[in-house]
Amino acid sequence: MQTINFWQLVSFGEHGWGAMLLSGMAVTIALSVCGFVLSAVIGALVAWAKIAGNAPLRIAGDIYTTVLRGIPDLLVIYLFYFGSSSLLSALGGLFHADGFIAFPGFLAGMLAVGITAGAQQTEVFRGAYRAISPGELEAAVACGMVRATRLRRIIAPLTLRFALPAMGNVWQLVLKESALISVTGVAELLTQAQTGSGSTGRPFDFYIAAALLYSLISALSGWSLRKAEHHYSRGATR
Repeated sequence: MQTINFWQLVSFGEHGWGAMLLSGMAVTIALSVCGFVLSAVIGALVAWAKIAGNAPLRIAGDIYTTVLRGIPDLLVIYLFYFGSSSLLSALGGLFHADGFIAFPGFLAGMLAVGITAGAQQTEVFRGAYRAISPGELEAAVACGMVRATRLRRIIAPLTLRFALPAMGNVWQLVLKESALISVTGVAELLTQAQTGSGSTGRPFDFYIAAALLYSLISALSGWSLRKAEHHYSRGATR
């Protein structure tokens, strides 16, 4: 029997698993991007509530960030997946639908990752806003800018400039958290590596391949974030 080497195993040939690994990589990227965008939206809204909101909004924001940063990410995924599935099954019972109705694993994972990382993004945006010089905001008011114009031309660009390095760290966190979504049955990169490992009995090869693909995603996204940071830092003192 011919022995298949590592490169043949991860190729697109007859005995290769390259197509399955790349499909898992695509799902991982899609899941991570969706979760990251959701976390940025949640983080911006909660940061606004903690900075400019009234007392109830600030308390709600503090509770959200404290609770979500203290609960293990895997537990949040389980709560979303099984909790939502139980709710769907209960609702289905009202319409005489028997059996367990599973909540879509990709959607549950995206929501769990987005809401969990949103707590991190909240503190990123809040710290970035605090880094803006008060004099710049006072100058905008003195120029007669209304609140919406100040937000669009002063606050949002400067907040993004200061937040980008920390947002890169949150992205790396989201990318690693995406591997936990395998518990919901989503065929992301780690799930495909586990499938190939079990089918061929060569776990080391498949997990090394998965590690290399994760590193590739991390390197390319890190380069993109550095380019974005450089773009938004034009004209700033380094």
